[in-house]
Amino acid sequence: MTNRQLKCLATISVVMATGIGAAAPSSGAAIHRVSAGQSIQAAVDAARPGDTILVRPGTYHESVLITKRLTLRGAGPRRTVIMPPTTAPAAGAGNACVQAGNGICVIGAAEKSVDRVTIKGLAVSGFGKSGIWASGTDRLRVEHVTAENNKVWGIAQQMSTRGVFRDNTARDNGESGFFIANTVEHEGGATDTLGAAIRDNTASGNRIGITVRRVRNLTVSGNTVTANCGGVFVVGDEGTPRAGAMTVRGNRVTANNKLCPATSRLPAIQGSGIVLTGAEDTVVRSNTITGNVGASPLSGGIVLFQSFVGAANTNNVIRDNAVTGNKPADVADRGTGTGNTFTDNNCALSEPAGMC
Repeated sequence: MTNRQLKCLATISVVMATGIGAAAPSSGAAIHRVSAGQSIQAAVDAARPGDTILVRPGTYHESVLITKRLTLRGAGPRRTVIMPPTTAPAAGAGNACVQAGNGICVIGAAEKSVDRVTIKGLAVSGFGKSGIWASGTDRLRVEHVTAENNKVWGIAQQMSTRGVFRDNTARDNGESGFFIANTVEHEGGATDTLGAAIRDNTASGNRIGITVRRVRNLTVSGNTVTANCGGVFVVGDEGTPRAGAMTVRGNRVTANNKLCPATSRLPAIQGSGIVLTGAEDTVVRSNTITGNVGASPLSGGIVLFQSFVGAANTNNVIRDNAVTGNKPADVADRGTGTGNTFTDNNCALSEPAGMC
């Protein structure tokens, strides 16, 4: 055997004995394990960028603030549950996430985003604001998370790009189950999300299942949206750039017939399937929208409605959808916009007549 072969065998022996090999990340990322009774936030604070926080089964009464690249992974949403602290924090105490009433926060800034954070395999429940709240992020991933019984949003993000939200459940939240926006702090033109995706999720029992507000370049696909007051809302206004340039496809939007009272921004909502208001250049195709019934101005299967600040829908394409059993109409264009087309939809009732 040659010297070179002997050196190779020696190297392999060291790898096998120490467990060091190709599977070990070259960056030296570490795994931090958290058990019931321990602090998730303490593990996050101790972690270095790229590390993973593994949260074992249990109920954790805390809010978690993430400001660096990490993976936060539970043992599954039925086994790892994050709930509000049992004692309300004193004014000004705790991190910014607990002060705001959120469950998990991922916070960056316009000048320096927090990149490539992953949250998966856990539940966030009962918070005064949002289950998960993100701002100033890039490539955030939220997967296999259940967000339920939060008073405002289930899973929400603003001022962020390239987020992926998939295989999650958002139910019984006070506002939207999933909420993606340019910003909630002030008015402004739509944010280019650079290809964000909301896909293969379930939203039920919320005020609105999925809301995308004042954003562009986003896909909403493969979701099941049922038993909310409203299903999927694409919301824009008179700001520039306009909201839109997105695709809503392959979703199942059924029986969103809860009744939610009017707010300062919207009338009462009931029986709304997919609603576009103040949007442009959006494609709504290959969705199944059935049994959405109500008497709100926004009620119906697919509804184009002029925004409440006067912005019209323009150049949107509604095609190849199965839209049946919705009242007062399966498809409706109730605004003053131009260039909107309705083609090859399987529907029975339209406003105005003749679009089915």
